[in-house]
Amino acid sequence: MIRVESLDQEGRGVAHADGKVIFINGALPGEIVTYTPYLRKSKYELAQVQQILKPSAARTEPRCRHYDICGGCSMQHLDARAQVAVKQRVLEDTLWHIGKTHPQQVLPAIYGEPWGYRHRARFSARYVAKKGGALIGFREKRSSRVADMTTCEVVPPRIAALLVPLRGLVNALSIPDRVPQIELAIGDGVDALVLRVLQPLSAGDEDLLRQFADRHHAQFFVQPQGPESARPFYPASDGMLYYALPEFGLRIGFTPTEFTQVNPAVNAVLVRRAVALLGPRPGERIADMFCGLGNFSLAIARSGASVVGFEGSKSLVRRAQANAALNQLAARTEFVVDDLFRIDNGRLARFGRFDRMLIDPPRDGAVELIKALPDDAPRRIVYVSCNPATLARDVGLLVQTKGYALSAAGVVNMFPHTSHVESIAVFDR
Repeated sequence: MIRVESLDQEGRGVAHADGKVIFINGALPGEIVTYTPYLRKSKYELAQVQQILKPSAARTEPRCRHYDICGGCSMQHLDARAQVAVKQRVLEDTLWHIGKTHPQQVLPAIYGEPWGYRHRARFSARYVAKKGGALIGFREKRSSRVADMTTCEVVPPRIAALLVPLRGLVNALSIPDRVPQIELAIGDGVDALVLRVLQPLSAGDEDLLRQFADRHHAQFFVQPQGPESARPFYPASDGMLYYALPEFGLRIGFTPTEFTQVNPAVNAVLVRRAVALLGPRPGERIADMFCGLGNFSLAIARSGASVVGFEGSKSLVRRAQANAALNQLAARTEFVVDDLFRIDNGRLARFGRFDRMLIDPPRDGAVELIKALPDDAPRRIVYVSCNPATLARDVGLLVQTKGYALSAAGVVNMFPHTSHVESIAVFDR
């Protein structure tokens, strides 16, 4: 048996034995457990909890019947409020160990409803004859196999109720073994299902999709190749979905395969917090780096400031421009196609000086952008991160080489019941 000391960034219990670090899936800090190793290395072991001899007061019963198998969640055995505290600790520890910096202020955590929150999901599909046909769900833990799911607690209940009917639909198609994925995208009043197909659908298949859509009030898209190939199938539409940011009077359009946050309720709070921390004023020039389809840009523009959004994807820039026009903000916004992973000081300088900057990069962070910041860089930067390690690396650069102070930082629990840590940080010169 062993005493668990803490949780790591993957939500695993951390303990030490015989000079090794033991990472134990399913174990919580303070617990005394027995465990079964499944990978042994010279300095560490990966293990699965076997028996809990002394449980944590924060331990709770997982709601999902598939939790032991499905890899979609990793922390349902930990109380939802305690999950937020753990993620805050992970953020602060990572900022110190990698960035060598503590925030001057810890921001209140952003969190929301822990169940039924996912409006985006990518379910794998696999036809397995000896298991009775199609399986639809997330991948199993530590496996490429599809979990045999009949429900899901982190998507809205009406979507969870579709998992079994979707299995029946795939089984009935003429190509049940050529449908590897079904992607979910929920917009205002629309539940879109993107069917990835490796062979064309037959006329009979198309009839089945229409019947399913009518019966379950869903809209089907068909994706024969990459994400850009997804097209609306039935009911007929222009393929556009929308989500609202009511506090800013915004309606933002997107297609089912374009990036939007999975948790719209938390996203609305995050946008409010980011704009408040950024503090844009009328007449100021604001840069929104990695702007996507305008999630932050348009909210900032509502303040009266002028916004220049930078994004590497041409299609997302076009979507941001369309969303600016939709919300009568085209006059205050400009969107630029640029690869921010390769940007340098000269290219950035061509756009002139910015008073403030928002950075919302993917998991790789924004190291080249930070290196390119000029001597007259914005006096305030708000950084929204989906990876505490790359945030901490970038914090080190901003503080040690660019003259910024880390004024504040806090977690954003965008993905309850997972170990995924999103955060927001504020830098001032």
